[in-house]
Amino acid sequence: MFDLKGYGNQLASGTLVTGEIFLASLALGLIIGLIAAFAKLSRWWLLRKTADLYSDIIRGLPELLTIFLIYFGIPIFIARLLSHVGIDFYLEVSPFVGGVVALSFYFGAYAAEIFRGAILSVPKGQIEAAEAFALSSAKIYRRIILPQAWRIALPPLGNMTLALMKNTALVSVIGLDELMRKTSMATAATHQPFTFYFTASLIYLAMTVMISVAMTFLERRTSRGVKEVQA
Repeated sequence: MFDLKGYGNQLASGTLVTGEIFLASLALGLIIGLIAAFAKLSRWWLLRKTADLYSDIIRGLPELLTIFLIYFGIPIFIARLLSHVGIDFYLEVSPFVGGVVALSFYFGAYAAEIFRGAILSVPKGQIEAAEAFALSSAKIYRRIILPQAWRIALPPLGNMTLALMKNTALVSVIGLDELMRKTSMATAATHQPFTFYFTASLIYLAMTVMISVAMTFLERRTSRGVKEVQA
């Protein structure tokens, strides 16, 4: 067992923060992605173009740059915008909030394309049949489209979820005391980079394994009825 020189509790607290930022970013990113997917499929031109512009810009930027822009750039932009109307205000953004917002927007941009493709994959005949029974659009989405789209979207969403977990390490650059930052601090204090970086890699690997197991369980559960019908 590695001698962590008394930094075991620090790594544990960093792991907890990493888990918190991952779960918060995942939840918010899924909501953003679903809203953006609906906007992409909207009959309104402005909504479609806005959603397309959002996904194109975010997917075209590196994750690290997105974090810097949101954490440092947005408060400055808002302050300068308000100064033109005579309001002296500066928005304070914590590293946790800035990291969650940046990762959520990045995850949501890719999730939007996944959800959009999954929704379009639902057979049109089922939708036409539901309309023939006079079901409202809300019920058609809730009972027919979304359950099937969720099953189709799960595999690519699983890959994006794993990527999101690994991208939480980037938030260390804005001062959030998550696992990577705690590991770097312990390394600098003890001058034992292999011990702490290898320990951190094992922790990240354990978390990604748990996510993979959870996603596999969800995929099997959502595909259970489909497999029985196909059999």
